[in-house]
Amino acid sequence: QVQLVESGGGLVQPGGSLGLSCVVSGSIFGISDYDMGWYRQAPGKKRELVATITGRLNTNYTDSVKGRFTISRDNAKKMVYLRMNSLKPEDTAVYYCNAFARGYQKTYDYWGQGTQVTVSS
Repeated sequence: QVQLVESGGGLVQPGGSLGLSCVVSGSIFGISDYDMGWYRQAPGKKRELVATITGRLNTNYTDSVKGRFTISRDNAKKMVYLRMNSLKPEDTAVYYCNAFARGYQKTYDYWGQGTQVTVSS
């Protein structure tokens, strides 16, 4: 059983910063083969990609967070991070951690339970 657990969410004022962490536990092999990502879902909206990072540390960001958010990972600790700066009210959402990999005739797709981020004055 693979588990992803996010932490670090909370309430922050506009312009502030917040750091999210996600730890992967359980029977997951070859963590470096997984693409790790952060997604978010605001009330009444679909879940959207925020940022991803491959095992080779290639990163991808949605346009709205480029220059403000930074994704990173530590394979030895089985952790992925999201540093969020210059936060805006529109960043308010539940943030989810994801681990994804393609195996032989099978995909591996794991999600955390989410952590709330609220940007408000």
